[in-house]
Amino acid sequence: MSASSDVILDRMMALHPKVIDLVLDRVWRLLEAVGHPEQKLPPVIHLAGTNGKGSTQAMIRAGLEADGKRVHAYTSPHLARFHERIRLAGELISEAHLTEILDECYAANGGEAITYFEITTVAGLLAMSRTPADYTLLETGLGGRLDATNVVERPAITILTPISMDHEQFLGDTLAKIAGEKAGIIKRGVPCVVGPQPEEAMEVIEARAQALGAPLLAYGQQWHVFEERGRLVFQDENGLLDLPLPSLPGAHQYQNAGAALAALRHLGAGEAAFEGAMTNASWPARMQRLRHGPLLEAAPDAELWLDGGHNPAAGDALATHLASLPPRPTHLICGMLNTKDVRGFLRPLAAQAATLTAVSIPGEANTLPAEDTAKMAADCGHDARTADSVQGALAQIIAADPAARVLICGSLYLAGDILRSNG
Repeated sequence: MSASSDVILDRMMALHPKVIDLVLDRVWRLLEAVGHPEQKLPPVIHLAGTNGKGSTQAMIRAGLEADGKRVHAYTSPHLARFHERIRLAGELISEAHLTEILDECYAANGGEAITYFEITTVAGLLAMSRTPADYTLLETGLGGRLDATNVVERPAITILTPISMDHEQFLGDTLAKIAGEKAGIIKRGVPCVVGPQPEEAMEVIEARAQALGAPLLAYGQQWHVFEERGRLVFQDENGLLDLPLPSLPGAHQYQNAGAALAALRHLGAGEAAFEGAMTNASWPARMQRLRHGPLLEAAPDAELWLDGGHNPAAGDALATHLASLPPRPTHLICGMLNTKDVRGFLRPLAAQAATLTAVSIPGEANTLPAEDTAKMAADCGHDARTADSVQGALAQIIAADPAARVLICGSLYLAGDILRSNG
């Protein structure tokens, strides 16, 4: 009997080098061992950025599929199951196929040191190279220049979503350094769609693009997007598009939608793609309304939301969205990793939250203890307390306010735990 994908993934974790150094040597070695699948992919759309990568690729995928195209997608991290990372021609990879491809990569690696993300990325590329499709969406895991996905010599297009401070221990301690790493996905002569950027980041992107002769399709220059009378208006040199607002909630999604539309226009997509990108996209744990499951059964009159954002830019976006909702006391249940800028995330949310209940993230070694999260939240102006679990936090909130609006937030790992346990 063959091992399950979970067993093989556990084995892969044991191959992890003692020190994480961002290099591509290990990836290139394994790609060669499995026959260079990165050279056999359908046309690649490669995305990097700090915020909005997942939402933007979800809209592009929805648009291309509405246009009748078959689309591969590789994203990370997963929320509930690893299988979410690899989508083949529109369908999540099956357990049998995933097990087979992981086994093959594990054997080909020959016990050499390699990170979990590197070996599983090669597995994703191998699976996608063997399945017919029209396009491949590749989302970077960390940075860009030395990310395991950055192995395609000539993608069809690259996309840089908004860049801000995150993962400083790996990418650098200034916006310019982080932008330099993200802009590493720009390729010679390949057009690059650029979402809204801070000036410091944009200068780095423009310099990189100019050095490589890569045409930029930049927000505010080659394309514009805005909301008008409940519709999304997009405009570029090809004319104006008048579309429904994105199905993904939040005003920040308008700019992600603009980047998706700019990419679809460049790829020559048909009219159905533009509407489909707006109406058909779904992306879990991005201001996701929870409408069923044990949490709702415990709080039937409450309005429950889930979001995995975890950096200052995400905190700003969440605060803006909460301010736009119909008035109702909003209570946060928050769990975060100890590697994140907790105060930077929580500070903009203080004006929108009646209370914040801090929790630790179950089963996560790098969770920030709930007491520490609560202390930092109080420093930012929150009425903060702790609970032993999300369920306990929710019980506290609805005991005082049965019809509360509750947002569970702070980490994709916490969001994944909720999606697994709540169904």
